[in-house]
Amino acid sequence: MELKRVVVTGLGAITPLGNTLAETWEGLINGKSGAGPITHFDASKFKTHFACEVKGFDPLEVMDRKEARKCDRYSLLAISAAKQAVADAAMDLENENKDRIGVIFAAGIGGIRTFEEEVASYEKTKDTIGPKFNPFFIPKMIADIAAGHISMMYGFRGPNFATVSACASSTNAIADAFNYIRLGKANAIVTGGAEAAIAAPGLGGFNAMNALSTRNESPETASRPFSASRDGFVMGEGAACLILEEMEHALARGAKIYGEIVGAGMSADAYHLTASHPEGLGAKLVMKNALEDAEMKPEEIDYINVHGTSTPVGDISEAKAILDVFGEHAYKLNISSTKSMTGHLLGAAGALEAIACIMAVNEDIVPPTINHEEGDNDPEIDYNLNFTFNKAQKRTVNAALSNTFGFGGHNASMIVKKFVK
Repeated sequence: MELKRVVVTGLGAITPLGNTLAETWEGLINGKSGAGPITHFDASKFKTHFACEVKGFDPLEVMDRKEARKCDRYSLLAISAAKQAVADAAMDLENENKDRIGVIFAAGIGGIRTFEEEVASYEKTKDTIGPKFNPFFIPKMIADIAAGHISMMYGFRGPNFATVSACASSTNAIADAFNYIRLGKANAIVTGGAEAAIAAPGLGGFNAMNALSTRNESPETASRPFSASRDGFVMGEGAACLILEEMEHALARGAKIYGEIVGAGMSADAYHLTASHPEGLGAKLVMKNALEDAEMKPEEIDYINVHGTSTPVGDISEAKAILDVFGEHAYKLNISSTKSMTGHLLGAAGALEAIACIMAVNEDIVPPTINHEEGDNDPEIDYNLNFTFNKAQKRTVNAALSNTFGFGGHNASMIVKKFVK
């Protein structure tokens, strides 16, 4: 069968850099850091005191108080991003066949804040009034519920589920949406990811693994991918949403088209619970798989938004993988880690970084990797690669690749190109 072409017709984001796509993109291009002291709870006794929080978010802007009480913060962020993207796509929903519009929305963790609150409440009351739980405990907590909320909000009855593959979750969601549409199973799919794990269990768990930066004296400069002084990632929260649509369907309604998704790849490291393979074997394979799926040569890629979390092992292995896959062309690429600004949005990271790629393709500008200081070089990293340090760079971006890798060895990549009919 002939595969359908898949385009992007709507975008939405709520991130540590801003509560809209426009604010987020402006922050990325200007090299803004979203990091600061944690305000969601008292983190003073933890090893890490800072994170990249969403600021000034009012849930009542996206739903009424009664409905908002049924949602964990991660779902509320998902709904905000989805509403932005659906509005941006400007579909005439009254006349669309909603049986053929789906929602595939990711979370790596889901409602961890709800879990924390309910268990704490139980521990306080179990010896006096016995076990007592909120009837919305489970529906608020589970990782698929954001997809359910979005589908119910609009009456979308197409494919509806969540993908959970740690920090690769939302790239997997985009890949699934892409494949459902190109196989003719849907006309459009709302896809992306959300995460809100800046809570005591989230921070404490990652601290216990020594995964987080402890640069408490300077949160804004803590995320420094590919620098020798990097000491771990910075937690982030937020949501990002894309509307993927079958090309002919989009053209028939005169939709604005941001770009075309042309390929996606997946692989496993099959190596370690949390660490990437030191030689980047899974990273090499996933990029090769994405290129093969897109029927593209390595030299056709202009920009890679890397996983680049600012961890000691991960950054080295990804840089090695890029050199292996792209050869001499690797030195002609722009490479950047937008996590240096947004922090690591865990299950939402892939969707946000896919949007960064889409906007780079649209505007021919590559957002930077911030916080690199002159001379702060790791001897195991080749600095002849263009990591787009500290300042955005203008260049033609015809095609961009986004990498996301997750605990458990899950790897996912996707490729977006300028749209040409």
